[in-house]
Amino acid sequence: MKIAMIGHKRIPSREGGVELVVGELSERMAALGHDVTAYNRRGRHVSGGETVNLKEYKGVHIKSVPTFESSKLNAIVYSVIASFLALFGRYDVIHYHAEGPCSMVWLPKLFGKRVIATIHGLDWQRAKWGGFATKFLKYGEKTAAKYADEIIVLSENVQQYFRKTYNRTTVFLPNGVDTHEYVPLENVKKKYGIEQDGYILFLARIVPEKGLHYLIEAYKQIETDVKLVIAGGVSHSSEYAEEIKKQAAGDERIIFTGFVEGDELWELFYNTRLYVLPSDVEGMPLTLLEAMSCGAECLVSDIPETVNVLKDYGYTFKKGDINDLRQNIIAALAAPKRDKTAQIEYIKNNYSWDKVTERTLEIYQGKTI
Repeated sequence: MKIAMIGHKRIPSREGGVELVVGELSERMAALGHDVTAYNRRGRHVSGGETVNLKEYKGVHIKSVPTFESSKLNAIVYSVIASFLALFGRYDVIHYHAEGPCSMVWLPKLFGKRVIATIHGLDWQRAKWGGFATKFLKYGEKTAAKYADEIIVLSENVQQYFRKTYNRTTVFLPNGVDTHEYVPLENVKKKYGIEQDGYILFLARIVPEKGLHYLIEAYKQIETDVKLVIAGGVSHSSEYAEEIKKQAAGDERIIFTGFVEGDELWELFYNTRLYVLPSDVEGMPLTLLEAMSCGAECLVSDIPETVNVLKDYGYTFKKGDINDLRQNIIAALAAPKRDKTAQIEYIKNNYSWDKVTERTLEIYQGKTI
């Protein structure tokens, strides 16, 4: 098949969950012999650096779409231009990702194209949006519900939402994760002076909906030598990042690494005492899958999207409840370390990118059962 991917920022990239999903699917589909084109946005990477203007990556064709620097206009302009460009690509399937870009689903449908939409989460609920942006995201959601041939959702909670709100049937297909061999704590240890099992890890984008402000407040109330490592880039929410830095100021136990990838990322996952994801809103948290695949003990907020992934393999706290978060951190640090074997096997058996890719290709072909 000839396939177009629209909706991500850039691949290859760890800028967010959408980018990871598009990258994993595109690479695997290309390896299977399909002709895949990913429409990348031009702009700055969350690490702060300029993006590389690639033409091809691991067999995937890359086309760069010009956009405005303004974060409010970036996604809208990108979606319009990418959609018009895709009309001339003779694609068998155009696959849109995320609610904002789905606002253009109607255009290729008008020209008889098969269109698939993946709703990575209810983006209009995220704290960074407001006013026009929220209305635009809801419009994208409604457009997908009305025009997409099939809608893929990453959680049963969102599947129920579409059924109730739009009387629309969707396909529940969670994300996958690649397993990696153990990476000893070396580079990160030299840079930040942390020890194996000597730190709590937050690894995600520094945006309000990830709940980092809850974690810092709870951590500052705990007397412990275990450090708090905050690893993540900034996306759309530089003001929030500045507030986080101010909140953490004065506590030398709190370490900011900035955006991480490669071996440093896996070093942090494999050697942490506790991974914490205190989100208010999630779609399908890939960083939680990655942490669990490394055998990390995990503590998450009790929203369906995280609890349904964690199952009985970790700790939960009441969303937004700093006192409950603090008590659970204390309990997790005091408890004996758990055996990792069952957790790692659970992730391997239930979250495979190869299986997700196979199922997505079946959906492209109309096999939805």
